Amino acid sequence: MTQQTSSSREHFGSRLGFILAAAGAAVGLGNIWGFPTQAASNGGGAFLLVYLVMILVVAFPMLVIEMAIGRHGQANPVDSMRSLTSSPAGKRVGEVVGWVGLSVPCLVLAFYSIVGGWIICFMLGAITELAGLEAATAWFKGFSIERNVFGTVVFYLLTIYIVQGGVKQGIEKWSTRLMPALFVLFAVLFVYIMTQDGAMEGLKHYLVPDFSQVFDRKLVLAAMGQGFFSLTIGGCSMLIYGSYLSKKENLPKMAMNVTLVDTAVAFIAGLVVMPAMFVAMQKGVQIYAEDGSLLNSDTLVFQVLPLMFDSLGFVGQLFAVVFFLLLTIAALTSSISMLECPVALVSERCGTRRGVTSWALGGLILLFSVFICFNFGALFGLVATVSTQYVQPVAALLFCLFGGWVWSRNSKINELKQGNPEFEQGFFGKIWPAYVKFVCPLLVATVIWASLG
Repeated sequence: MTQQTSSSREHFGSRLGFILAAAGAAVGLGNIWGFPTQAASNGGGAFLLVYLVMILVVAFPMLVIEMAIGRHGQANPVDSMRSLTSSPAGKRVGEVVGWVGLSVPCLVLAFYSIVGGWIICFMLGAITELAGLEAATAWFKGFSIERNVFGTVVFYLLTIYIVQGGVKQGIEKWSTRLMPALFVLFAVLFVYIMTQDGAMEGLKHYLVPDFSQVFDRKLVLAAMGQGFFSLTIGGCSMLIYGSYLSKKENLPKMAMNVTLVDTAVAFIAGLVVMPAMFVAMQKGVQIYAEDGSLLNSDTLVFQVLPLMFDSLGFVGQLFAVVFFLLLTIAALTSSISMLECPVALVSERCGTRRGVTSWALGGLILLFSVFICFNFGALFGLVATVSTQYVQPVAALLFCLFGGWVWSRNSKINELKQGNPEFEQGFFGKIWPAYVKFVCPLLVATVIWASLG
């Protein structure tokens, strides 16, 4: 099965295309919404410092194993896991691990698209506000089942449209347009926000660490979890993108490039959001409670920042459009990688055309999302918690154990020597096989334990 797909398998057309697509898969609301919120809740600069360390010691080595599994298998997550061993029992276990992994993007996409829909509605609301259409603005910014369903459907249509184009004409083509746009919009917002009163105080809070907080257990666990989710470890996106990576490429180097781009986006998001929060505080918006905790971290992006934009008059409204366009781009670059996982499996195993498969599977997950919209109170938080706090870390642990213990050391090393013949001679090559076997599972188990606590 795997051999058939590898010969005719589509690959990314360029290194930059792969890096931007894979970084785009990782760059999502977790970077632009989650990271600044975590930094604001956990001491700003101290959190940033610990997060950067955690990205290197936890997330990067696991990103390499996930991408290596995909490139070795040259197939969807289920068949790639099967390809790691020749034992029939091992293949059966690998298949189960692949299915657990595949459930992550499907579950995450179901609630993530609803949030993506909110963002599109806020962007449209900012546009109608500029145009003076008060009724439309109230509808787009209000919380109703109709608005949620509308936003979710629009978000799915955009996601499916990109995925049906395939790797080069869909994912790569759009990632190489959307990711640079993301950086440009961030730069414009940063320059603008830094001209406002209170911004410099926010910047200092973000960039100057309080070293007394660096070893705080809660902060370290939050930084580890954020680093882990920031690169979508266990989410299958990196495995599927790795399967489209040419054997000629230096895999650890590509993984490092993806890590750097993803981390840069999180860092820049903090540069924009943290000063913006302090600008909002200067304008009288209450952000922190008396005990120093964030009043409502969930609505930081949807309430605090729009209030700040509103207080800045016409120019602020313009920047509200820019900000929510930026968030839409970030959400889309992630959602296309999530939908790609089941689309790759069905089109490879059943021989179906990509276009039909994309619309059929996207439509099925859309129906589940609409069902969540109609039962929002009971289901939204439940699906979000189950998928991100339980299923994704467990999938990451299984990938790690299977890649570390079942996939033979020689086969792993040989996969990474393709495109990097000196892999074993370097420091990373010497420690990595043992590191993913012993250290990574312990670190992932710690993330799971922390999320249960």
